[in-house]
Amino acid sequence: MQQILDKLGIEPVNGGGFSGDWLGSGDRLESISPIDGKAIASVSQVTEDEYDRVATRAHEAFLNWRTVPAPLRGETVRQLGNALREMKAELGALVTWEMGKIRAEGEGEVQEMIDICDFAVGLSRQLYGLTMHSERPGHRMYEQWHPLGVVGVISAFNFPVAVWSWNVALAAACGDASLWKPSSMTPLTAIACTKIAERVCRATDVDPAIFSLVVGKGRTVGERLLHDKRIPLVSATGSCQMGYRVGEVVGKRLGRTILELGGNNAIIVTPEADMDMAIRATLFGAVGTAGQRCTSTRRIIIHDSVRDEFVTKLVAAYKQVNIGNPLQPDTLMGPLIDTGAVDTMMKAIETIKTAGGEILCGGEKLTGDRYEGGCYVSPCIAAAKNDYKIVQDETFAPILYIIPYTSVDEAIALHNGVPQGLSSAIFTKNLLEAERFLSCSGSDCGIANVNIGTSGAEIGGAFGGEKETGGGRESGSDAWKAYMRRQTNTINYTTELPLAQGIKFGD
Repeated sequence: MQQILDKLGIEPVNGGGFSGDWLGSGDRLESISPIDGKAIASVSQVTEDEYDRVATRAHEAFLNWRTVPAPLRGETVRQLGNALREMKAELGALVTWEMGKIRAEGEGEVQEMIDICDFAVGLSRQLYGLTMHSERPGHRMYEQWHPLGVVGVISAFNFPVAVWSWNVALAAACGDASLWKPSSMTPLTAIACTKIAERVCRATDVDPAIFSLVVGKGRTVGERLLHDKRIPLVSATGSCQMGYRVGEVVGKRLGRTILELGGNNAIIVTPEADMDMAIRATLFGAVGTAGQRCTSTRRIIIHDSVRDEFVTKLVAAYKQVNIGNPLQPDTLMGPLIDTGAVDTMMKAIETIKTAGGEILCGGEKLTGDRYEGGCYVSPCIAAAKNDYKIVQDETFAPILYIIPYTSVDEAIALHNGVPQGLSSAIFTKNLLEAERFLSCSGSDCGIANVNIGTSGAEIGGAFGGEKETGGGRESGSDAWKAYMRRQTNTINYTTELPLAQGIKFGD
């Protein structure tokens, strides 16, 4: 692992700020691996004054970057994608070491970064506006899209690098600079990504401050970012509680937000489902990343007639999950992010029991030599009711609730009967059930799938959700428009000056 740190440019002590130069003189932050509880390296966080220096430089970089033709901006993004390809194994390993997801998922996250760069390169030649017919003779109307400014990116620990790339690849192609505040739980991956971007910018003669970074405390540096009028757009990924704060502060100054918040994702399993497919999708959705994805499967809404068969098979599958060091190739589930996450899960399990639920499998804190120093738990399956408060809230851990239903109408009502609205799925071979689920009276989520699980979004499709999930969209479709400002233009190519709506004003 030391060779990997060396290749990524991670020092024993690293500056937590970047805007063309590295800085950081604030409190020291240690990055602790959830695998064994040991420190990987430390970061000198930025102070509030240093934040202002970084933000100022990012804005200056934007003023120049916006004038670069979009296809040339795309070339820098292409080079970034190539650099990530070269470092995929090393960066993926650091994601695993610092965050705890298994090696395959760590490298898969880096692949998402590569894919969004490819997407953004093509996008750099497709920032299309529209032409409209004017009601006034001799007039032409059209709209165009201009770069917006500095985009603030606040990312969470569970996808420590992918979320950054979803935003900055599109933002860079659109002519924006970015200012990244990563999770304090995963600062080293942020520093590694920024160093890769810095090398690319210097090699392509681009101001590297277009990819700026601030590692700092939320109550100081984070608040400064939210209040900063130099940042017209803040894209924030995290809890609903955090989203309320971001929306309140940025909205108060009439800034824009892209909010990617909590999920309470369900799979409806009907009597006509392919049971083996549904089991496999549930296993990955609920256990993958130790249940620490915003798209993790939290609820199984299952028909009474197949409940017992499904649960029996699912419990058997859970018992086959190899839990341990995520750097080992045979591991399927690594640790939770820290001891606080373990405590939260244990409290949630006690709450389930108190509410009247039944633990069907797992839910233990794992100890012993194999788990020494780490934050390991066994994934939990619980029988519960949808209206339990603990079910209504998202517990960011591998807890899966089994909730029975008797009719499709009831299943959809249960599915939609939570405050969040991110990802959803139904397993059925019945076309009528599938189409009902995808209709306007079906799933109320931003993502709705048939015969695949809730977890595992692809680059190209807009990612995001409704209700308390925040309403934001990233990573594909027309999400690029959020990073630009729209301008409507009218050109009069006559010597007359007619007004719209047939208005006559004087002679």
